[in-house]
Amino acid sequence: MAEFALKEFGRVISDLLDVSDGLTIETDLCIVGAGAAGITLAQSLIGVGIDVLLLEAGGLKPEAQTQDLYAGEVSDERLHSPPDRYRQRRFGGTTTIWGGRCMPFDAIDFEARDYVAHSGWPFGLDALLPYYPQANRLCEAGRFAYLAGEAFAAPLPPLMAGFESEDFSTDTLERFSCPTDFARRYGAKLAAAANVRVLLHANVTAIRLDTNAGGVTEMLVRNLRGTTVSVRSRRYVLAAGGLEVPRLLLSNRDVQPHGIGNDHDVVGRYYMCHIAGTIGRIKVDGPLANVHYGYNVSDEGVYCRRRIALRAETQRSRSLGNFVARLHHPRISDPAHRNAVLSSLYLAKFVIPYEYGKRLHGGDSVSMGDWMRHVGNVLASPLETAGFAWHMLRDRKFAERKFPSIIIKPRRNLYSLDFHTEQRPNPSSRVQLSDRVDALGVPRLKIDWKYCAADVDTCSRSLALLAQALDRSGIGRFDYDAQSVELEMTRYGAYGGHHIGTTRMGSDPRFSVVDAAGRVHGVRNLYIAGSSTFPTSSQANPTLTIVAMALRLAEHLKTAHAAAG
Repeated sequence: MAEFALKEFGRVISDLLDVSDGLTIETDLCIVGAGAAGITLAQSLIGVGIDVLLLEAGGLKPEAQTQDLYAGEVSDERLHSPPDRYRQRRFGGTTTIWGGRCMPFDAIDFEARDYVAHSGWPFGLDALLPYYPQANRLCEAGRFAYLAGEAFAAPLPPLMAGFESEDFSTDTLERFSCPTDFARRYGAKLAAAANVRVLLHANVTAIRLDTNAGGVTEMLVRNLRGTTVSVRSRRYVLAAGGLEVPRLLLSNRDVQPHGIGNDHDVVGRYYMCHIAGTIGRIKVDGPLANVHYGYNVSDEGVYCRRRIALRAETQRSRSLGNFVARLHHPRISDPAHRNAVLSSLYLAKFVIPYEYGKRLHGGDSVSMGDWMRHVGNVLASPLETAGFAWHMLRDRKFAERKFPSIIIKPRRNLYSLDFHTEQRPNPSSRVQLSDRVDALGVPRLKIDWKYCAADVDTCSRSLALLAQALDRSGIGRFDYDAQSVELEMTRYGAYGGHHIGTTRMGSDPRFSVVDAAGRVHGVRNLYIAGSSTFPTSSQANPTLTIVAMALRLAEHLKTAHAAAG
């Protein structure tokens, strides 16, 4: 699908580069940020009698100067990538580069768990269930069916034949989006809407509050050429992502000296991503047919994959955070796997994009001798390498619905374990403003992401439980170095673009930034959409829940607009 141009969207999508300096734009609702949350919210309000202005800080394509506005500092780059990585300042936001993994949060994720400090949402899973099916459709992930028995008419063969456990299930699914670029998929729909306008290269630099800080009166919007316009709206929604939203709140201190919504020093705290790693060696006894660890394609043509998931009952009884794992290929940097495809991927590490290379290789380096062994693996099986290259070109590079990840057909039932766990909310893990400013004069971010001992404990004890479960099932063994768990769970650092919890939701302003509707405490017309409002992180990638929450917020805004008359 070709990139959109402005003329293809029509006059409803315009560019601040073409707008007169000093203009005032008036609207009913101003949405800041055109990523998954902002685009979902805008398209949900088409034709409902609300005049919507959607502001996007970037353009239609990547631009180095625009992307640099995301640059900032990190306390430890080993643990957290620079803030201009994993984020895209462009129409569509990070949906232009995401991997497409979708799954809902679990019911336990919403609970106030006495063994998880600062846990608990102001509502339960039942409040989001009405919105998840539509979120699935918007993400193009097929039906809202996340149990294998519900998603497939014919029973799937077991993930691992003979594996049974009271602590783990193997029937929950991940579903995969195309992955859907929300700008390319929904841009034309927004352009055709009579009540929606989109303004590109529109960077919010100031949020003006009235003198008693009870409401937003206007936002100032600038581009890199210096053009400045004022936006005056009845309501505003910040949907610019889990790092940019706290940056905007913290940097506007003219009325509230600590930043908007930050009287109790909560904005930017409780910063979560996910804990992820690859560890150990799983040997499953019996023939290859005993294991089905790759993707299954649903009747709608959606790639699905089963996980090994820690049951909610075990989480509660053992005071553990949420945890899932997948069977994975052996560590790619070790040439002892004697696999031509894995060695090819290692040798190609310098041309693999940063976002995937870090996850694929984990920062491992090898000696010249091991490098030569990788070359030998490739030369020993050139047809295998060529077949894999064709598969990736056909099913990933050129396919509209892309094959989600690398699955290696094993010669024997030998795997590593890929795990993905909840990170606990931690007030000392935070984002703040640095002393430096960007080209627009807005303070840049300084990120200090921290994990805690409880995160290590969840990984360590969940892995030990899984090793016991495999042993008791009598189907194989899971061997790993228990002393290396913390090293392996931090090998990739803060996982990907999952920026969660920095403007958390709750009923008490002392410990939260927004209420159950997403409205900033004490500011009558300012809302936040996105994963920054999530009080806890779950084991799940956040995009599907971001979209479901945006749909829920759209319903609230419709009701509020109708009530106001």
